[in-house]
Amino acid sequence: MATTGRTEQATEDNWMFPPDEGWTVDQVKDLELPFDWELMDGVIVPRGQTNLWHDHVRDELRDQLKEARPVGHAVHVERCVKLDEHTFVKPDVVLSDSRGVNLLAVACTPAEKVKLVVEVVSPGSKGQDRIYKPAQYAAAKIPCHWRVERERDGKVAVHEYWLNPDTRSYIPAPMHPVHRDKLITELPYPIEIDLTALLEI
Repeated sequence: MATTGRTEQATEDNWMFPPDEGWTVDQVKDLELPFDWELMDGVIVPRGQTNLWHDHVRDELRDQLKEARPVGHAVHVERCVKLDEHTFVKPDVVLSDSRGVNLLAVACTPAEKVKLVVEVVSPGSKGQDRIYKPAQYAAAKIPCHWRVERERDGKVAVHEYWLNPDTRSYIPAPMHPVHRDKLITELPYPIEIDLTALLEI
């Protein structure tokens, strides 16, 4: 049950009982729990277990993006991104502008630094990856979003979205909304990725 007016830090004993207004990022930033988690609208949400396909594709995309990234940009997996005072998430892959960032001081990357978020859909997170998180990313004005799906034959499909800044919502990339076999795009920077080769081990 939520409690009004609480200002204490979240702990291992009270994390499941947020205040009426929800936990803030500052209240949970030092919280240690025996599972991985995110803060969504002031509520602590456990992250589900992923499979090998998910993790392999995530890591390969990270490597491809990192190799082609512009100077002054960084690519990380499951990097904490602060969307607002009551929400931080850990997208599977994050491309951010690293200029002026103090590596020793930053706990969560601010949304305004993020240029691309990639979510590799898992069986246990389909709703979050397809609906809830994209809406949050768009509201935070993150310019580009990729949703990666495993197709029935096990191959990779990348759904590419661009931000409509007027509506703060994503639209499918006009010339290439879904990539199969090969991803070629100019945003957030020109890159070409052989999606078939991602599955090679």
